[in-house]
Amino acid sequence: MSWHPQYRSSKFRHVYGKPASKENCYDSVPITRSVHDNHFCAVNPHFIAVVTECAGGGAFLVIPLHQTGKLDPHYPKVCGHRGNVLDIKWNPFNDFEIASCSEDATIKIWNIPKQLLTRNLTAYRKELIGHARRVGLVEWHPTTANILFSAGYDYKVMVWNLDTKDSVISGPVRTINCHQDVILSMSFNTNGSMLATTCKDRKIRIVDPRLGIVLQEASYKGHRANKVLFLGNLKKLLSTGTSRWNNRQMALWDQDNLSVPLTEEDLDGSSGVLFPFFDSDTSMLYIVGKGDGNIRYYEVSTEKPHLTYLTEYRSYNPQKGIGIMPKRGLDVSSCEIFRFYKLITTKSLIEPVSMIVPRRSESYQEDIYPPTAAAQPSLTAHEWLSGMNRGPIMMSLRPGSELLDTQALPPERPLSNSMVQVSPQPLEPISQPAEDGDQVAFSILEEKVPKWAAEHQLEEKACLTNGFDVFECPPPKTENELLQMFYRQQEEIRRLRELLIQREVQTKQLELEIKNLRMILGQF
Repeated sequence: MSWHPQYRSSKFRHVYGKPASKENCYDSVPITRSVHDNHFCAVNPHFIAVVTECAGGGAFLVIPLHQTGKLDPHYPKVCGHRGNVLDIKWNPFNDFEIASCSEDATIKIWNIPKQLLTRNLTAYRKELIGHARRVGLVEWHPTTANILFSAGYDYKVMVWNLDTKDSVISGPVRTINCHQDVILSMSFNTNGSMLATTCKDRKIRIVDPRLGIVLQEASYKGHRANKVLFLGNLKKLLSTGTSRWNNRQMALWDQDNLSVPLTEEDLDGSSGVLFPFFDSDTSMLYIVGKGDGNIRYYEVSTEKPHLTYLTEYRSYNPQKGIGIMPKRGLDVSSCEIFRFYKLITTKSLIEPVSMIVPRRSESYQEDIYPPTAAAQPSLTAHEWLSGMNRGPIMMSLRPGSELLDTQALPPERPLSNSMVQVSPQPLEPISQPAEDGDQVAFSILEEKVPKWAAEHQLEEKACLTNGFDVFECPPPKTENELLQMFYRQQEEIRRLRELLIQREVQTKQLELEIKNLRMILGQF
């Protein structure tokens, strides 16, 4: 009987990892020596934050993303905790707000100034007090503004509402008490209606985050879970941990039935924790091992086999922690679909590693950049606490594009008497001659859109390109950076030319329609 290999057609089959050059790394960074199994790094399109060593308490560094190279040994820190910092997370809806938790049993919320820090930042915006023992994990709600989750060594998960004026919040709005041991990881599904956790008792739980009720619990003996992750809208969970023979292992679960995993895969015999990361836009899964330099990546599908191994990025530099860039901060001109920031303690180095899809065309690749989650909340804290669920607001990564779904956006500024009000009356049909058609259409548009909104949109378009502030762009330091900037400008010019051609075609079509209308009116 002949054997026929099964070939899968995939656009991500040849994805490869590209480490940054030496001048684009962050050197001489005093990375923490803590033994906790956390990421110790958080990244957004403006800053990279990393937990560091500090005498007399806990601290972390906040470095502007463009400030690569060797770090000043006296670079200012964010310090205010009385114990070591164990976890940090950027607010997904505010690139200048970060949460930190510590061994001192508190959580602190910090406002990071837009200008460079000139001295240590010790003034926090809010302090959350409620845990009886040290706090090991913090996690922002994925779609709701001002809702933060924390997990402590008192076996409790606490839900905090930050939408208050108080600088010290002395109690959470909800407390989840279903765990019997230390919580090791937390993960939300897409709309934040379910929370998956792993515990030191090696059980996986799916919890209702508002009620604290356990919806599903896995007590499978063959897999001791350490980290867990919701896989987007696939209704599946992925956990990493160890097998009965202490091999590093990952398991895929149906979120509606955690009795037996759908599939298990042993990876190797190393002892470091495996950090899973899932890109819901491309359905790609990345497995990063602590203590080794490798990054494995897979494609996930709803059909068997659920996990398809693609390849592995190998490096001799072992990572202690890892950070990931949100999709809105990627370089779409180079077909970058994911970016890691490896914390290499042996060299005091932070090394960016870009995952790139090889493409010959220099134009924007629509097929590898589907709509992704925007930096806008779809719910307020009050709405979520009252029981509402809503998916994330989506945006396109095409340079210059706007939000795709703005119905859930709260108004960015209050309406005042000085602003132009929207007419509540319905629009009447056009009864003027065809010569005034352009003016009528323009006046209708003016009625529908307030002037402040149009001005605000123009300001945003002028200042932001793919979520990046043009005015904060530093001058290129190397020839490669200069070339990259030149290529980006060429791509932008080409795109604007195409847009101009499209507008000219539309203008000609409208002129023909006006001419036809005039001929029809002339017959009558």
